[in-house]
Amino acid sequence: MSRIARRAVLAGLALAPGAARAAPVRTEGGFTQDWFHEGFLTLREDLEEATAAGQRLAVLFDQRGCPYCREMHTDHLAQPDIEGFIRPRFRVVQLDLHGSRPVTDFDGTVHEERALARRWRVTFTPTIVFLPEQAPARMGREIEVARMHGLMAKPDFLALFTYVAERGYADGTGFRAWRSRRQQG
Repeated sequence: MSRIARRAVLAGLALAPGAARAAPVRTEGGFTQDWFHEGFLTLREDLEEATAAGQRLAVLFDQRGCPYCREMHTDHLAQPDIEGFIRPRFRVVQLDLHGSRPVTDFDGTVHEERALARRWRVTFTPTIVFLPEQAPARMGREIEVARMHGLMAKPDFLALFTYVAERGYADGTGFRAWRSRRQQG
């Protein structure tokens, strides 16, 4: 069964009455979630669609054989509180750190996934790049509002998504300072 067909079946099951929460889906390259966005990899369009739906865009880079990527998919994103927070608020586009699918960056240039990863200076997996609601015609690395370099502990992982969803960066506050303030207050 192809990756797209598998996602369609899983999405249909997820919409059935009484269906269980989403679970990680094993792919040839590792894992994914049945609720991740499968678009045409034109990031400006993905951002516009996410914003129109009241969601934020997050670009996830992972790779085959990465134990931290596996943990993120099978543990972090399988937690009902984490998945329940992220799924309605974020449109997640998954890219392969070494992949060859063509991706159109925000400035209109087209790169293979691996070249885009280099352009955005992605060196660890998993890496999640969070984008603003509106994007000027510049490359994603220049407009990102937050980034997860490697897997964080579950409370910090959820807190980073909360930071972006609540626009904690809007006043120039970095994630660590924002998190520290929230823990103290």
